[in-house]
Amino acid sequence: MTSRTGSFKLLVGAVLGCSMLWSMESAAQMVPLVRAAEIDAETGTVTLPLHHGRMTGGESVWYVLLDASNRDTAERLGINFSDKLANADIGGAVRQVEMAPEGELVFDAGRVDFQPERLVEPGPVGSPFPPARAFPGSIGDEDYTPLIRIGAGGSTIFNAPVLAFDVDADSLNVFCRGSADHALMHDKVVRICPRDGTVTLSLTDGFAGGKALSYVSTESNVALVAALEGATHAPRLGDLPAAPDDTAWTAVEPIFVVINGATGVANDARQGLASALSDGLSPRNVTGDVPGLGTGYSPLWASHPVVWDTDAMDRRVLISSASEVRALESAGAVHGFDGGAIRADGILVNCPVIFRAE
Repeated sequence: MTSRTGSFKLLVGAVLGCSMLWSMESAAQMVPLVRAAEIDAETGTVTLPLHHGRMTGGESVWYVLLDASNRDTAERLGINFSDKLANADIGGAVRQVEMAPEGELVFDAGRVDFQPERLVEPGPVGSPFPPARAFPGSIGDEDYTPLIRIGAGGSTIFNAPVLAFDVDADSLNVFCRGSADHALMHDKVVRICPRDGTVTLSLTDGFAGGKALSYVSTESNVALVAALEGATHAPRLGDLPAAPDDTAWTAVEPIFVVINGATGVANDARQGLASALSDGLSPRNVTGDVPGLGTGYSPLWASHPVVWDTDAMDRRVLISSASEVRALESAGAVHGFDGGAIRADGILVNCPVIFRAE
C-alpha cells in the first residue's frame, strides 16, 4: 500500500494539529504533564511508549496510555491523573478488556479502520468554516472507544487510544524514521517504531487559565470534528453526556472553540476554526482545568462554540482562559452558536494534555 502523506486536498496537518513551535526560552518554561513522554516543543511532537495488544481473533492492536482514573496508577505509569474518568462508565463508553498471562491486553470488540483518506476542503474565500467537505482518516466501529477497564473487577479507567490496527510489527518498523503511512495508522502519527517500543505524535496548541499548553487529539464522536482534528471518528463516545456545566459527577471538561476569530498567519490575535482553515494553523482552543491548573481535569472535552458578535468583529482579541470567555459573553461581545448562551453542543473530543507553560 502506498503512502498518502501530503495527499490531502488541503494540507491541514496544522489544522488542530502541530503548530506550536516554542522558542528555546519558552520551551525551558514548559511543565511536562505526561512523564512517560519525550517532548519536542520546537517541532510540536511527543514521543510515547507504544503498547501492543491483540483482539480475541488475533489482530494486533497498537495503542498508547495517556490518562488513568486512579492517582497511584497514573503516577506509576507517568501519565495524567483524571478522577473524572471514573464517571465515564456510561452506556458503552468504556470497554472491558482482559489481560493475557504474558501481560498483553486482549480486546474482544472495538476495531478501527485507518484506510479512509482524510479530506478537508475549506469553504469559499472569506467563509472557510464550515468546510465544503470533510471526511475523517480513521473510523472506529460501533464498539470502539479509547476508554478501557481491565478485567471484570477492575476499577481504574484508562484512556488508551488505538493508533494502528491489524498490522504487524515488521510492517510498522518501516516507519521508525518517519514518513508515516496514514492508511495504516492514526493521522497524528509522525513516526512509529515497535522495535523501539515508541510512537511520535503531532500536538495541538491551546490555552487554559491564561497559560499556553499542548495536547494530542485522538478521537471525536462527530465525523466533521474528527476530520478537522485528524482524529478517529468514535461514535461510541457519544454515550457520554456533554454536560453543559462543570459538575462534580461529569466525565468531561469544557473546551471553548472560537468559530470566527481573527485570521492571518502574522496576526497575534488569530484564533478559531476560520483561522485554522484559512491559515493552516491551530485554532488555539481554550479549555478549563488541566493538571496543575485546577482540579477538574479530564481529557474528554465537551465543545462549547464561541461566536464573535457582528458588532464586535473589529475588537476581536486572543482569548486564553474560560474566565475571559465568560467576561466577553457578559459584555455581549461573544455568544453561543445560535446567538444564545455559550453552552455544550454535544461534540466530544479526546484531548489528553501533554505539557503546559509555567
